[in-house]
Amino acid sequence: MSDKRLFLLDAYALIYRAHFAFIRNPLINSKGMNVSAIQGFVSTLHDLCQKENPTHLAVVFDLGATNREAEHSFYKANREETPEDIKRAVPIIHDILKAMHIPIVEFEGYEADDLIGTLAKQAEKENYTVFMVTPDKDYGQLVSDSIFMYKPAYMGKNHEVLGVPEILEKWQIEEPEQLIDILGLMGDSADNIPGIPKVGPKTAMKLIGQYGSMEAILEDAENIKGKLGENLREFAEQGRISKQLATIILDCPVEFDAEDYQLDEPDRDKLAAIFSELEFRSLGRKIIGEEYSVNAGGSSSPSGEGNQMDLFGNPTGTAAAPAAKAAAEAGSGKDLSNTEHQYHLADTVEKQNKLAKALAKAKVLTIDTETTGVDPNEAELVGLSFSVQPGEAWYVPVPPEEKEAKAVVERFKPVLENETITKVGQNLKYDLLVLRWHGVELAGPLRDTMIAHYLLEPDKRHKMDYLSETYLGYS
Repeated sequence: MSDKRLFLLDAYALIYRAHFAFIRNPLINSKGMNVSAIQGFVSTLHDLCQKENPTHLAVVFDLGATNREAEHSFYKANREETPEDIKRAVPIIHDILKAMHIPIVEFEGYEADDLIGTLAKQAEKENYTVFMVTPDKDYGQLVSDSIFMYKPAYMGKNHEVLGVPEILEKWQIEEPEQLIDILGLMGDSADNIPGIPKVGPKTAMKLIGQYGSMEAILEDAENIKGKLGENLREFAEQGRISKQLATIILDCPVEFDAEDYQLDEPDRDKLAAIFSELEFRSLGRKIIGEEYSVNAGGSSSPSGEGNQMDLFGNPTGTAAAPAAKAAAEAGSGKDLSNTEHQYHLADTVEKQNKLAKALAKAKVLTIDTETTGVDPNEAELVGLSFSVQPGEAWYVPVPPEEKEAKAVVERFKPVLENETITKVGQNLKYDLLVLRWHGVELAGPLRDTMIAHYLLEPDKRHKMDYLSETYLGYS
């Protein structure tokens, strides 16, 4: 296999696949944008580059109406309108590819498979090993000793690389080009290619195995008995047109230039700005590096007009100078390393008594329990965290010995059960149950940031790191 390895990605096939992979639980950012297609496509692209280390790569798009549609109005006429989320995603994917310095190939009147087929055959002549990255079965007609189908991993299934042996076995044919005859006979509902009525994959493979080509079948149609013979005679022209529509064009007006398709270092600043706007956290760090922060490119806080409310009922929206937006902008790009903070360890009886006395004066108290597990009915308490103002917090270690642990919790029981002090927490029900097992009934107005955010934005994520970065601009 050549060390010159060209990967050609069928953009829309992968974008659609990513979009519908998350259709039941779409990825929605704080701006209300569905980023499933973008994140899925970019993840596939990055994983491919990491795993396969291609020397050359391009992403190929369909552009406008094709020549096939101009000649045959029924071609793809059954396809539904492109989802709005995909329409919004494509220009952003273009921007990401440009920032990554990955070439985009598109040409009016030609489909992606025609452009990929043309480029693949050209590159093959220059001794490249070519991988057509797509789940589309039609590409099987193009495989050769140097051209392969590459189906990326999907929904828990590993990636597949299909060459000549795999295509011949799958379709029970002797040459990859015979796949065109099979597709012409059986048609393709996805592209509204009619084929011959009542001819499915098994019948098509059997006929091609016997005759070798559609033309040979149609020539002998008079000798084929029954309804199959009738359909082959009646719909012969329809079959020929179907084969023509299923044939990938190999002489598109594009030219493979190795220098243009060579991979280059991405523009990390542009990429970071785009990822920050989209609120890609882990994917941003995965591609750009650990130095990436979702807030580096500016605020990623929610925008829009209207009388919205923040987590605790305060008015937001551009008309009301949103507290969340202002906080995010003020703290944009901040983390522990560049933010002033005072963290105290209350690890003696004296420090704990002093802390309990100070907390008793608070009107609002943030609390968190540190435990040994996620089940509040089984987990052991190992620590208590408290905060009453930004940038300052206390940690109280709880010893494993039951008697000593009980003594520590008892020192804070009056504060925790004080009905006049508002308690704030993330997934507060968990802390409430843990404390109940240690003899404390958490009291007072209880405010849970996780529940509050769920009520405001039910389709989004509710973890603390997401809320902090989105509303406070703090990682």
